[in-house]
Amino acid sequence: MYIKSILLAASIALFMGCNGGNSSEGYASEAAMDKVAIHNVAETSQAETTTSVIERKLIKDGRVEFETDNLETTRNTIYEAIKTYKAYVASDQAYNYPGRMSQTISVRMPAEHFDTFLADATTGVTKFDSKDINIRDVTEEFLDVEARLKTKKELEARYLELLKKAQNVKDILEIERELGQLRSDIESVEGRLKYLENQVAMSTLNITFYKTVDTETEFGKKFQNGFKNGWENLIWFFVGLVNLWPFILFGLIAVTIILVMRKRKKNRG
Repeated sequence: MYIKSILLAASIALFMGCNGGNSSEGYASEAAMDKVAIHNVAETSQAETTTSVIERKLIKDGRVEFETDNLETTRNTIYEAIKTYKAYVASDQAYNYPGRMSQTISVRMPAEHFDTFLADATTGVTKFDSKDINIRDVTEEFLDVEARLKTKKELEARYLELLKKAQNVKDILEIERELGQLRSDIESVEGRLKYLENQVAMSTLNITFYKTVDTETEFGKKFQNGFKNGWENLIWFFVGLVNLWPFILFGLIAVTIILVMRKRKKNRG
């Protein structure tokens, strides 16, 4: 009964440490003392967090898109910035659509280098088609996860102490079952904490750059060039006529005179 009471009290204390519940009454005096002790651990953890200086936990990421005249040159510029700021490429994709060739590079870099990396990676870009920078404050969630993790680990230590005091197989199995569930919870919380730490420490920037390409076929190009050349030749023909107008006028007058003289000669004959 002693082990069962303490396990029940410890479970209630875990619930209170994670959800801020109130103390329960009616348990045996020895079990209640353990319950209060574990509850005090959670309260102490929260008090320490409140009194310490809070460092803001920010997740910063962004996405930019722009046009370039040379895909290879722009790509080399981005990779030079990656080397400079000790970043790494999360993904590198190329797309080829009718009228457009584009590449999207997803880069992760230390959060403190985000702005300078963006400036260096987009050197020479005068106009962005889109530019979206987001900053998300996860301080509250970060502190909550830290407090939950500390409470669960201290409760785990308490269970291990109880395991040493267990005097029969039944009590040992009950404590080990609770420890197994608690260890699973701890691993889950640790995973979430590591994810938040990684997101805060490393920023993500998705860079899309593209080049507009001519989609006309070879036949279409020849036809267009032929039409253009024909029009230009026609214009030059009229320009030539304008430059030769005195000779053309003289020729027309001469032809007219000849035709008139022939007509008169024919009439006389």
